[in-house]
Amino acid sequence: MAYFTERQRLQGKDTSHSLPGGLSSLELLRRLLFGTLALSLVGTEAELLLLGHFEDWTQYLPLVILALAIVAQLWHLLSATAATVRVIQGLMWLCVGSGAVGVFLHYRGNVEFELEVTPSMAGLELLKAAATGATPALAPGAMVQIGLIGLAWSLRHPLLRSSTKS
Repeated sequence: MAYFTERQRLQGKDTSHSLPGGLSSLELLRRLLFGTLALSLVGTEAELLLLGHFEDWTQYLPLVILALAIVAQLWHLLSATAATVRVIQGLMWLCVGSGAVGVFLHYRGNVEFELEVTPSMAGLELLKAAATGATPALAPGAMVQIGLIGLAWSLRHPLLRSSTKS
């Protein structure tokens, strides 16, 4: 009997951890991650637009990536397929990459500003001033977090499993 239950669990048919309505704990977690992702995408997009985050082409990249991810989530809601999961995964990797690049660009901009004001600044003093400068150096890390939430949502997604069997 234990083998049969383990086999059912491996096939995704384990009902021992079902919640009311037949929802498994994993499916509930996946839905919570999807909702968190949606709120994060919309909130970050709105914040960047309200801040006027479009002085040059590098500032447009997160706006475009976030907008595409919002559209991809809507597409997934309308027609959940392996393709929609893969598109969201790709966009989440772009979020992670753009967040890392953004931290670097914000920090570098702050360093340039601090050195313009105080050319003799160096070492830990420059590091602290640049990290706490006018441009929030760690703010683009939100893009990394968004990407990781989306990647967690798509991890071993059931639609990807079924698409590889055919």
